[in-house]
Amino acid sequence: MSDYKINKSDAEWKSQLSDEQYRILRKKGTEMPFTGIYNRHSEAGLYACAGCEAPLFKSDAKFDSGCGWPSFDASIKGNVNYNLDKSHGMVRTEIICESCGGHLGHVFNDGPTATGTRYCVNSASLDFKKS
Repeated sequence: MSDYKINKSDAEWKSQLSDEQYRILRKKGTEMPFTGIYNRHSEAGLYACAGCEAPLFKSDAKFDSGCGWPSFDASIKGNVNYNLDKSHGMVRTEIICESCGGHLGHVFNDGPTATGTRYCVNSASLDFKKS
């Protein structure tokens, strides 16, 4: 178990999540670019963690970066954690859900908005709540 607010066994996560969600959220996988349901999604609302429903991103922070994954220029303060990721021969900053430790994607300092930030997030790690 971990120090997260929401702690579940591997078996519990497997029973709750789809195979793709489990692979991404719990095993740090990624979905193929341009395939996620929220890549071109533009409704007003809130993007929450698909694992625990913690609010992560507001729809007004979403923009089309053209990278193939949903992109946001800001997260909801205190709900996303950051880890150094040196996998795959790269140095990146992994973003994870503060509440359950689910892998969301990565954040980069090449965003086109005033924040200069691009949160590149897997659709499978998100659940959308319409406002």
